[in-house]
Parts: sequence; structure tokens; C-alpha cells
Amino acid sequence: MVWTRESLKIDLVERIGNHRFIVVSNREPYVHSSTSDGIACHAPASGMTMALDPVMRASGGTWIAAGTGDADPRTVDDHDRLRVPPFDPRYTLRRVWLSKQEEYAYYYGYANEGLWPLCHIVHVRPVFRLADWEIYQQVNQRFADVVCEELGDDPGFVFIQDYHLALLSRLIKERRPDVIVAQFWHIPWPNPETFRVCPQAKDLLLGLLGNDILGFHIRYHGINFLQTVDRFLEVRTDWENMSATKDGRETLVRAYPISIDFERIQELATSREVRERAEALRRDPRFEGMRVAVGVERMDYTKGIVERLEAVDLLLERHPEYRRRFVLLQLGPISRIKIDKYKEYNDLVYRTIVRVNDRWGDADWQPVHLRTVLLDLAEIVSYFQASDLCIVNAIHDGMNLVAKEYVASRTDEDGVLILSRFTGSSRELKEALLVHPYDIDELADALHRALCLDPGEKAARMRRMREVVRRNNVYRWAGTIVQDMRRLL
Repeated sequence: MVWTRESLKIDLVERIGNHRFIVVSNREPYVHSSTSDGIACHAPASGMTMALDPVMRASGGTWIAAGTGDADPRTVDDHDRLRVPPFDPRYTLRRVWLSKQEEYAYYYGYANEGLWPLCHIVHVRPVFRLADWEIYQQVNQRFADVVCEELGDDPGFVFIQDYHLALLSRLIKERRPDVIVAQFWHIPWPNPETFRVCPQAKDLLLGLLGNDILGFHIRYHGINFLQTVDRFLEVRTDWENMSATKDGRETLVRAYPISIDFERIQELATSREVRERAEALRRDPRFEGMRVAVGVERMDYTKGIVERLEAVDLLLERHPEYRRRFVLLQLGPISRIKIDKYKEYNDLVYRTIVRVNDRWGDADWQPVHLRTVLLDLAEIVSYFQASDLCIVNAIHDGMNLVAKEYVASRTDEDGVLILSRFTGSSRELKEALLVHPYDIDELADALHRALCLDPGEKAARMRRMREVVRRNNVYRWAGTIVQDMRRLL
């Protein structure tokens, strides 16, 4: 069966029954900001929120998240709630308010200067400050208070998202042991030797073992987690059942490959608006008659953007026939610029673009074009349709949904996907041109191969990848997790 929004909705109603369904994440699905024309609402650039929003529309539950927009407080009721999406309300958003100090220490500090580089193993030294850890604990407790307030005395399912809330499940279970709690870890989990760098390793592991179910994108990350627990804590590890038992409570460790709303993206791809945008891009004088490669991600050192630029440089050196015939469109907003490593990486990306363009470009043609703006999904799909190939060469990624969005966008069964072997998506999208993200030579060769690929082979590869993404969509991901939670009642 191919899962759909409607089939998930029917399944959720049947399985959840009179239980509350609550999703908890740091990032909210809708942000309200002040503009000269009043209050504007936008969806953040987040694969996690884009994946979960259609699930919540189907479930009609409550999503608890930190309010980050400057106009957010003006849009909620007396209980910090509002109905979303604003144009078609389907579920409740409950906002948690954090001070600037809390946001800086908990989000930018402990989560993204510490856990993010630690788990991605990208050779950026993680930073763990005791003051950040103390705020991280406080914020997790704040979220636990709000979850329990929303639950009241009702039975419920609580679905926690990601590395910002590693302590939350245990805090909830201490007050509501009857509630079924699952957590999905959206980033990789490293091996035990790497994880021991974290000074609070045992506390984090104990927090995560408060879950009834702990999900990862791929089985390999789940194995790494169990090996880490086995190394650091006195637990009973059941390798056959993929679980760990601590103090009589069993945590099931499972692989749930996250995905996208295939049908929604396909509908966008066939819409008049997107088709016209794509045609306009093809007629743009900067791109007209060019072979166009596209990369879409926020500026992050895990995404391999510098390596991608170096590969373009090498492609033009080895194959000068692509001069004035090839462009790379690099799209996506700047990210986490309050963190020094991100500032340094942004500067490195800009310097590399200038060097490549100065070496190969001229007054009428530049090989690399950068747009550091937040694009909505319709705009992204139009860029995908206007391109000849998409490059996803992340240094390390739990899944990477851009690869799946590109495949879903290509209703014409054209285009080529170049994909890093170090992404979870590479386990499913085997018809992509798979590359080692550190190997610039291999990436340059893949670019050349993509540009020369026979149209029949391109169509066959894209057709097979589209079928994989169509079947393994976000509704199947959510439905499988809810089914497993329901079995624990």
C-alpha cells in the first residue's frame, strides 16, 4: 500500500483513539515576523519541519516548539496556542518562550557548537561549555513542563524531535510513566570513541533511554547508539531485538528512513506557476543555453559546498569545452552566523566562489551563481525543473531530503542526481551517481558523467528513484512510527 495523507489520517484516528498526539521540537513549523505591511508568516528552511507539517495536518494534534519570530507573541492566545497553518488550520501550535540567553546557550551553544559537529564527525572541534550544558538542562525541563501541561490527565503519545531535546523523554517519564514516548534523532549518531568526547555523554544517554522508542534514519546509526550505551552504562543490550534495558525500562532502537510528501511536490511540479517559473529561469540570459547544475541547502560545513565548488573548478580545468556552457546555481540561506565556525565557513564559500569565477569567468559569463535567500518550496521546485542535474555531496547527513525533493520534482523523468555516499538517502536512491564527498576528483568526474549521460539512461534512473520515493513517503514514515508506538500500549 502507498501511504497518503488521508490513509494516515484514518490510521491515526484508529490507532490513537482517545490519546493525545503531541509532537515536540525546538524549531516551529510557522514563524511570524513584523514587516512594513504588518505580520507575515513563513515556514522555516528545515527538512524536519517540512517533513512533519503534513503529518500534523493529518493528525490534528498539538506541536510544541520554541517561538522564535519577533511577532510570535502577538499571534497566540492566552495559553500560547494558535491554530496552523494560517491559511488552512488543521492542528494546534503551542509555543515555548526562551530568553536570548537561553537560546544562545542551549541552541547555538550546547546543541550546535557541541552536539552537531560531534555527531556529524566533520573534523570541526565540538565545544562543550558547562554554562551551556546547565541552560540545555533548564530548557529541556521547560519543554517537559509544557508537555505535561498539554497532556493534563489524558493518555497520550509524545513524539520528540532531534538532538536539542535529548533529556526530554526521561523528564516526561518521571512524571507520566504511562505516556508512550518516542524520539527521532534527525542527525547521525557517531561511534562510541567519538561520542566519548562529550563530557556529559552519560547524562545524554540516560536521557535518551527514557524513550520507549528511539528512531534513526538508518540501522547503522542505531547500532552505533547501542554500542555507545553498552560502553558507557550498565544496561542489558539485546542485539537481536535492537533494544537496551535500563532500570527495568526497555528502549527499542529502530530505523525509520524519513521522507517527503511526494504527492504535494509532484502537484507543485505540474502546477502552472512552477512551470512558468522554470521556463523563465531557462530564458534568463545568464543561464540560457547553459547546462545547469543546482545545489540547495543552507550554508553549513556539513553540506560539502566548498568541495562542490572545487569540483566545478576541476571540471572546467579538465573539460574546457564547458566554459560558457555550464553554470552552478548555489541556493540557500546563510545559517547560524552567531557561531564563529559558521562565519568562517560562509567566508570560505564566498572566497572560493570569487576564485573560481575569477579564474574561468568573463564579463558575460560566470560559472557559479550564489543566492543566499530563503526560498519557498515552489521556488525550489522550479529551480529543480530548470536544471540538468542536482548535486547533494554532504560530508555527513542523517538522511538529506533535498535529494528526495529533487527526484519528486522531476515529473519529466529528466535530470541527474549526484549524491554523497555519506547520506542516508544513498541507501534508497541507488540510481543516483554516488560519490565520496571528500574526493574532489570523483565529484568532478561525476559532474562530467552527468552532463554526458544518455537520455534513455537518465530517464530509467529517474523513473526507478521516483518510484522509491513515491512508495517510501513521509506518511509511511509517520504511520510506521505510530503503529510501533501503539503496540506498546
